[in-house]
Amino acid sequence: MSTGPPPCTTSGPVRHVVVAALGVTQILAWGSSYYLLAVLGKPIAADTGLSLSIVVGGLSLGLLAGGLASPLIGRTIEARGGRPILATSSVLLGFGLALLGSSHHLAMYLTAWLVLGIGMGCGLYDAAFATLGRAFGGQARNAIVSLTLWGGFASTVCWPLTAWLLDAYGWRGVCFAYAIVQLGFSLPVHLTLMPRAQPRSNSGGKLETRSVHLLTPNQRHAFTLFAVLVTMGGAIASIMSVHLLTFLQTRGLDLAAAVALGALFGPAQVAARIVEMTFGNRYHPIWTLTAAKGLIFLAVILLLSGVPFIGLAVITYGAGNGVWSIARGTMPLALFGPSGYATLIGRFALFGLLAQAVSPSLAAVVLDRFGTATVLSVLAVMALVNAGVTAMLWASVPRAKAGSP
Repeated sequence: MSTGPPPCTTSGPVRHVVVAALGVTQILAWGSSYYLLAVLGKPIAADTGLSLSIVVGGLSLGLLAGGLASPLIGRTIEARGGRPILATSSVLLGFGLALLGSSHHLAMYLTAWLVLGIGMGCGLYDAAFATLGRAFGGQARNAIVSLTLWGGFASTVCWPLTAWLLDAYGWRGVCFAYAIVQLGFSLPVHLTLMPRAQPRSNSGGKLETRSVHLLTPNQRHAFTLFAVLVTMGGAIASIMSVHLLTFLQTRGLDLAAAVALGALFGPAQVAARIVEMTFGNRYHPIWTLTAAKGLIFLAVILLLSGVPFIGLAVITYGAGNGVWSIARGTMPLALFGPSGYATLIGRFALFGLLAQAVSPSLAAVVLDRFGTATVLSVLAVMALVNAGVTAMLWASVPRAKAGSP
């Protein structure tokens, strides 16, 4: 397996400064894009006259755009490092938010989300993981795990902040405020505190990236299996994030109780990441991946079972999703090495973001026609398949490297 160029090809601030700075900008990026409509969806629909489904569809369009752009984003990070891509994300998010705040008709609204979507592709977890992998090579695992801990606070920080700004300035004011934050804070942070990477080139002077075709047969097999995990994992995560409160209510809870239980998701996610950060470095990331897929499968089964297991289901799902975010960044590094890591992350992001773009809408159709039990049953089958694919992936991990807990 190729080990790639040493981390010394990257210069700039020390690792803990990079992770802390990127952690803060990740919170702001997630809060001003992916999590934005959780608070602003209904106010935007009421003010513009657009249906709520169209308003939420803007996010799906953005995820689609970000997914299609991800392979190019990954190749660019691999070739030139993450600083220019992360800076571009701040510019695109700022410009997209300004467009969103200025939207008075459908065409401009959807255009804003196209810009925001490419900004998300340049600036959320996949690009951040690729940046850390490019900067720190085989030593990037701890940085990736620490970053997910920061990112786990995005909804906790930004939902209340967005709600406060909404009450004070209206939904358009929220968009303009976040645009200022992206351009006035995140952009300078990315330009000054992200590592400056030396371009990688081959003997012919062309920028070097890594093709899937250059992987060994065993690595290609692992690539296919992990692509399945990322695709189905993205679908499950997006369906659960959009429809979780509905699932809880149809399991017998009123809205207030559903919201209260749903609030357990964030702390469970962060707590699981703290546990992984404390103990996970002793073992191969395949153990983290196995725990993630097992917990997510168990959570769906508990949701299907209903009362009295609903609260435990939310906590279990939060924990599983929390460590899945870690495995998504660390498994490719362990399977394929640091050489070409950013390129491969970009390819995996394509599968995950496309799944996230279409799955909630498809789930809504099934939910309307067949009910919650059917949707949860489909999720259970998907989670079971994921667990099976994870078991198959073990064959791609040498026993000596996997270790045992």
